[in-house]
Amino acid sequence: MQEAQKQVDAGKIALDEASAQLTKNQIEGILQLSEATAQLADAKNQLAQGQSQLDAAKDSAKESADLDQILTVDMLGNLLAAQNFSMPAGYVGEGVGWTVFLLPNDITTGGVPGIASIVYWATGFPVQYTYFSINFFLLLLALKLLGLKFCIKTIFGVFTLTFFLSVIQKLTAGFGLLHDQPFMACVIGASFCGGGIGVAFSANGSTGGTDIIAAIINKYRDITLGRVVLICDMIIISSSYFVLKDWEKVVYGFVTLYICSFVLDQVVNSARQSVQFFIISNKYEEIGRHINEYPHRGVTIINATGFYTGREVKMMFVLAKKRESPIIFRLIKDIDPNAFVSQSAVIGVYGEGFDHIKVK
Repeated sequence: MQEAQKQVDAGKIALDEASAQLTKNQIEGILQLSEATAQLADAKNQLAQGQSQLDAAKDSAKESADLDQILTVDMLGNLLAAQNFSMPAGYVGEGVGWTVFLLPNDITTGGVPGIASIVYWATGFPVQYTYFSINFFLLLLALKLLGLKFCIKTIFGVFTLTFFLSVIQKLTAGFGLLHDQPFMACVIGASFCGGGIGVAFSANGSTGGTDIIAAIINKYRDITLGRVVLICDMIIISSSYFVLKDWEKVVYGFVTLYICSFVLDQVVNSARQSVQFFIISNKYEEIGRHINEYPHRGVTIINATGFYTGREVKMMFVLAKKRESPIIFRLIKDIDPNAFVSQSAVIGVYGEGFDHIKVK
């Protein structure tokens, strides 16, 4: 009996030791599992941080990379075709105003054309060659500060205007126009030049010369293009006196400069005018979706309440270019002819799809 009791006690002791050993092993296993879990969590955090840094590096690279450095024949064709030939039309207008109305009447214009005119009156050297030579050096500045896209269009503008200058002068050789009416020649020629430059600028192009300087300043400061051109060209026009020896022609040159700057601002500002819409319609989702798709403008939905009816309505707020107004009105009419629409002009719109914020 005692022997059996001793065996039972020994068994209990062995069982307790086994239990203690098992508990110790369990605790050690749990601790090791906890450590492994913590290490796995740290690895996940490091991986997430690495991915975040990689994404940030990619975004930074995208922002800092100059995508304009990629130049192909297709890119050039797309840039030119996208403007619907508005740039060539602008260059033709400037060429007509300069060589048909201003140059034959000894009226100075501004910028590189003004320098080319002075050289022509002094030496007889063709204006198109002087114009091309000076712009060759200015294009290097445009390439660095305004990007390759602007430079492509400027190169296109310089070559196009040089070509049209030669053609127009050959077609109008010996053809006198308004020789006895210099003021009318001044007004008409300046209007052609200002309108042509404005059309080119509206298409993000340039005719070179002081237009490059104006575009650079306008890119970083809120100064109108016409004012920059006006300031830059005063010295050129004044210097024409040393060749023409006629202050009356210099005065006509300043009149030309003012009219050209005025017309330039009118053309450029008309292309930049924006409008805002407030639209109330039960079909606001369909209208908003169509506005998003074309003309590809953002739509903000505002919760509103009719004061008289007390009914909850959805009001759409849309900002768009003035030239896009007929498109928006047409799609609203097609979707919901009974929609309530308010349109108003805005002084300025800054942000994606519109102008950039510029501070002095």
